[in-house]
Amino acid sequence: MKRILLALGIMLGLFMGLAQAPEKMSYQALMRNGSGQLLTNQSIGIRVSVLQGSPAGTVVYSERLTGNTNANGLISLEIGTGTVLSGTFSTISWPTGSYYLKTETDPAGGTNYTITGTSQLLSVPYAMYAKSAGSSGGSFSIPYVNTVNNAATLFSLTNDGDGTSLEGINSTTTSSIAAVRGIVSNTAPGGFSSGVRGINNGTGGLGVGVWGSQNGSGWGVYGVTPAGIGVYGNASGAGYGVYANSNTGTGLNATSTNGIAANIAISNNANNNNVINASTLGNGTVVNVSSSGTGAGVLSSTGSGFAVQGITSQQTSAGIVGDNSGNGEAIVGRTTSGIAGAVVGRNDGAGYGVRGFIATNTAGTGVGVFGQVGLSNSTGRAGRFENTNTTNDRNAFEVESNGNGNIPDNTQGNASSFLVNNTNSVAAAVRGEVKTIFGNFGAAGIFGVSSGTGGFGGLFYSSNINGNGAALVALTDGNGNAITANAGKNGNAIEANVDGTGRAMYGWVPSFGTGKAAEFQNFNDANNTTVVTVKTIGNGTGGDFLVDNVSGTSPAVHGKVTSQFANFGTAGVYGESAGTGGFGGLFYSSNASGNGPALIALTEGNGNGITANAGKNGNGIESSADGTGSAVYGWVPNFGTGRAGFFRNFNAANSVPVLSVTNAGTGTGLFINHTGPSGNIAVYQSATLNVARIDKTGKGFFNGGTQSSGADVAELFDVEGNTSEYETGDILVISTDSDRTVEKSSKPYSTLVAGVYATKPGVLLTEENIDSELTDKVPMGVIGVIPTKVCLEGGVIKRGDLLVTSSQSGVAMKGNSKKIKIGQVIGKALQDYNQPETGKIKVLVNIK
Repeated sequence: MKRILLALGIMLGLFMGLAQAPEKMSYQALMRNGSGQLLTNQSIGIRVSVLQGSPAGTVVYSERLTGNTNANGLISLEIGTGTVLSGTFSTISWPTGSYYLKTETDPAGGTNYTITGTSQLLSVPYAMYAKSAGSSGGSFSIPYVNTVNNAATLFSLTNDGDGTSLEGINSTTTSSIAAVRGIVSNTAPGGFSSGVRGINNGTGGLGVGVWGSQNGSGWGVYGVTPAGIGVYGNASGAGYGVYANSNTGTGLNATSTNGIAANIAISNNANNNNVINASTLGNGTVVNVSSSGTGAGVLSSTGSGFAVQGITSQQTSAGIVGDNSGNGEAIVGRTTSGIAGAVVGRNDGAGYGVRGFIATNTAGTGVGVFGQVGLSNSTGRAGRFENTNTTNDRNAFEVESNGNGNIPDNTQGNASSFLVNNTNSVAAAVRGEVKTIFGNFGAAGIFGVSSGTGGFGGLFYSSNINGNGAALVALTDGNGNAITANAGKNGNAIEANVDGTGRAMYGWVPSFGTGKAAEFQNFNDANNTTVVTVKTIGNGTGGDFLVDNVSGTSPAVHGKVTSQFANFGTAGVYGESAGTGGFGGLFYSSNASGNGPALIALTEGNGNGITANAGKNGNGIESSADGTGSAVYGWVPNFGTGRAGFFRNFNAANSVPVLSVTNAGTGTGLFINHTGPSGNIAVYQSATLNVARIDKTGKGFFNGGTQSSGADVAELFDVEGNTSEYETGDILVISTDSDRTVEKSSKPYSTLVAGVYATKPGVLLTEENIDSELTDKVPMGVIGVIPTKVCLEGGVIKRGDLLVTSSQSGVAMKGNSKKIKIGQVIGKALQDYNQPETGKIKVLVNIK
């Protein structure tokens, strides 16, 4: 039988008279089953016993009651009206000691009592006590004073209705009176003892443990103590220890004459909650602090956190606002630290860290942000802007003005103005410095930009007509240029003119210098314009260069390029024939007695001595011999290591043979004779890798194999034991004893399975060189269709079944899909197999 949970409500109501019979007590209970569900509209049987002295004391009265639960599972009975089993209810002497009520319940309405419960009767029904006290000669009169030593509650009233259980009223006008007063008379009571304690067992959000109200201007709840706590509220859960609320007045007011008005603290180091939460749904100030003395309105100190933090989510608002209606400062930050700032504006978004602006001043005397140094002989910097993030490509400092400037007085209306107001000073009005190792655009000590259609990127003006100083002086102590000028479009990089008798441009080298008076270079590799142009429309030479010294060894013209590319036109000397005749270059040895060649091409690097290319149908090189020499003769001296000839085709779409040999005579078309002591007659490569060779004995080697009828890809592996012990179709697993070695499988569902001994591989792979002998290795098929040994250890094999290793050496079986793990599958069967002995079927091998 399911256990029945019984919720008891004892002494919830009381109805009796002093001289009336029978006397009775109300009894109510909620009935639930073992699942906590209410037992509704059901007959219930209960045996009630009154015990004296203890839960196991003497039975002074016993009776049987029956009744029905209502739709809410509640049963209501009256003790004293049931079938009496023993004792007399009206003769119980309630004042003589403590009593207990024992209930025995049968949820089926019979006498099979399965639930037993005992509860102390903490409050004797008043009418019964009065009756018993009256019968013994006593009386209950006001004022009533009595002293009882009892751990139980001495006086208890229960009201099932909407009225107040206990009410104290005092109508006098005397000061410091109390309608209800609770006193703990011992001067050393136990912890958390209370004179008055209010308990509300409700779980709703609007219950009140103790309610104090006052209709006038006094206090709803007043607590006083010399050294303790006047009023103490504690929230043991998620509620409020003390909750203050006001409709129109002040929810909480704390004042003090000599001490601290309010002290609010968190004493738990592990508590990360806020000490004070203040919020408002209106437009008023959340916290209003005022002080009429010299103390701080708000004083906040912290260790590693923020002393004061203001947060706002509106652009028109501010996290912290300081107002000063006098001549002082609105916000002052003070610091004695040598590394921290007195005022720090921090921005974690896209706004600004510090913003200073002038809102109403129109006289031109206001300053948005004012940095000053020198007060009290102080030193340092009036302002500093620093970017510490090396990946930040934004400006560290920006100044912008929408004004028109002042042409008559260019010291006014500028975006910024810097002045060293000291005629004896050697300081710069503006000093810009960069320490970068790069010479990129913008990496400059001073960078001036003209972004309009006029104006100057920089203007240096020596305004004193009696001055001898240069408008601009550019010096460099390093190897860079003193001035580098660049024109981005059609303007000149440098335009120089003179109004007097000087030179527009003058380049010179002093007597102690070793540089050049002028040098013209083009550093833009995308600029195809000639660096220096010399042009003539006559028949004379465009440029004439002569080393007039028969003993000289210097060239008349030295052309040089340092490019790493060998593109068209990238040449030390570039000759071009723009007509229908002429030569792009002509080198003529005019002395018939001379032995020097007309042209010598030498290279000290890895490039070609001569590269020839025909753009159309001509030959890249046409060479002929009128005598007995060779039209083309390639040779390598005895100290050389290069090739006598080399032919390549770099056009992947060109299907013409790289080398074509046509022989109209009777000799051999191509003759190769290897007269050396070792080496190969021929080696064939694909993408710089050797794929085939013919050695001196005439044996051929082919890395890619030859075309066959095989349908799998195999790779050569070393095996444990001798290769003669292995057969085609064997299942091979990775050896755990040797590196890059395989052996026959011997365990079912092995995760070491690697492949199958290939019968006829279409492609055979190996890590060995083509010169290596491969007779001690086994071709293991790793992917493709391979004849494979199988058995029926795992059941009949059907096409498409997944195969795994079996307990037979080198033999596969059908795998159980519920047992298969990653790395155990050899492949899929392509044939059915239902033979008792071991056989072979075709398997699509694919290790998974």
